Amino acid sequence: MLKDQDRIFTNLYGMHDRSLKGAQSRGHWDGTADIIGKGRDWIIDQMKASGLRGRGGAGFPTGLKWSFMPKESDGRPAYLVINADESEPATCKDREIMRHDPHTLIEGALIASFAIGANAAYIYIRGEYIREKEVLQAAIDECYDAGLLGKNAAKSGWDFDLYLHHGAGAYICGEETALIESLEGKKGMPRMKPPFPAGAGLYGCPTTVNNVESIAVAPTILRRGPEWFAGFGRPNNAGTKLFAITGHVNSPSVFEEQMSLTVREMIERHGGGVRGGWDNLKAIIPGGASCPVLPKEALEDAIMDFDWMRENKSSFGTGCMIVMDQSTDVIKAVWRLSKFFKHESCGQCTPCREGTGWMSRVMDRLVTGDAEVEEIDMLLAVTKQVEGHTICALGDAAAWPIQGLVRHFRNEIEDRIKYKKTGRVSAVAAE
Repeated sequence: MLKDQDRIFTNLYGMHDRSLKGAQSRGHWDGTADIIGKGRDWIIDQMKASGLRGRGGAGFPTGLKWSFMPKESDGRPAYLVINADESEPATCKDREIMRHDPHTLIEGALIASFAIGANAAYIYIRGEYIREKEVLQAAIDECYDAGLLGKNAAKSGWDFDLYLHHGAGAYICGEETALIESLEGKKGMPRMKPPFPAGAGLYGCPTTVNNVESIAVAPTILRRGPEWFAGFGRPNNAGTKLFAITGHVNSPSVFEEQMSLTVREMIERHGGGVRGGWDNLKAIIPGGASCPVLPKEALEDAIMDFDWMRENKSSFGTGCMIVMDQSTDVIKAVWRLSKFFKHESCGQCTPCREGTGWMSRVMDRLVTGDAEVEEIDMLLAVTKQVEGHTICALGDAAAWPIQGLVRHFRNEIEDRIKYKKTGRVSAVAAE
C-alpha cells in the first residue's frame, strides 16, 4: 500500500488549504527555478527515466512525447495543450486535481512548457466543469500575482503564460486533435495524422497535448528523482496513479495508489469491497467506458496496469473502474454505452458515423431479446468493420465494449433471445 509520504497529491480530498500558500506549505513550487535551470534535456531525460506513461488513457511514455518537439525553433512558437476534458464516462480523477490541488497542475505546466520550448500553454477544460474552472482560474491569478507566471516565471528566466479555455462539453474534444480544432474555434473534429501535433498542432505550430495528471505529477517526479517514481509498479507500468472505483462497491472513491496492485486488492481496500461480497461480483469495466468488460472469472488474479489489461483483451484506460455485481443487466449496461458513443460520434468518418448507429440499433434488440441468434455474429462483424478504420479512436471505443460483451457474456445474450421466443429459461440462466 502506498505510504502517505509517497503521495504526490497531498490535498486530493480538499481537507487542506488549496491556495498558493497552502500548496507551498505542502512542498509544491519548491525550487521550481532550479529544476528549470538544469535545462530541457535534463528534464526530458529524467521524465523518460521515471517511466511515466500518459495518464489520459493511451499510456504513451510522457518523456518520449516531450522529446518529439523540435529542439530549435524555425520561427514558429511552440505550445503545450493540457487536456482537462475528462469526458470518458466513469472517469473523475482529474477533477479532483483541478478543484483541490490546482497548483500541482500549474507548476507542472510551467516545467513541461519549458521542457518543450513553449512560452504559452492552454488548459482545455470540459464544459460541465464550472466549479473546477473557477478554482483553477483563481489559482492561475494567484500565480501571476506572485510572479510564478508571466515574464521571468518563478525567477527561472523563462517567460510563460497560461490560459484556461472552457470547452462546450463534447466527448470527441478529449481526442487531442479534435481538442486542438475546438481550441482554434472550429468544430471539434479529429485531424488526420500525420502531421502529428509535435510537427503541426495548434495554429499549425509544434504542440504537445498531455492529460492533466501527466503534467501535474512532473514537478514531484523531478524533485524526488525518477528512481523513486520508477520504484512503484511493474516494469513498463511504473509509478503512482490516481484511480477511481465506482458502481457496486460499499465506498466508491478516488485515491492515489501504486500501479500494478491486483484488482481484488483495490476493490477491497479502497472500494470497501463489492456490495454483497466478492462472490457477488459479476464484472468490471477497468478504466472508463471504452474498455472491454471483464467477467469475475478473469479477475481472480487480475493486475491493474497497462500491460496486464492489454494481454487480457481489455484496456487500463484512465484507471477508473466500474464495478458491477450480480444484479447488473450487463447487456443493458453495454447497450447504454453504445448509445453514448453513437451520440458523441462527430460524423466525420463513415465507419463510425454509420457503424455506431448500426451497433446501437442491434443492441436495442439484444437488450429486449427481440433478435435472432445470428445477429450476435453480425454485430461482431460490424464492430470489426468500425475498429481501426477511423481517424480517431472513438470508433474503436464504440466497438470494444460490445466485443467484450460478446466474448464473455454470449450465453446471456442467447438465453435472452431464446427466452423471448419460447418463454423457457435455459439451465445456464436458471443457476
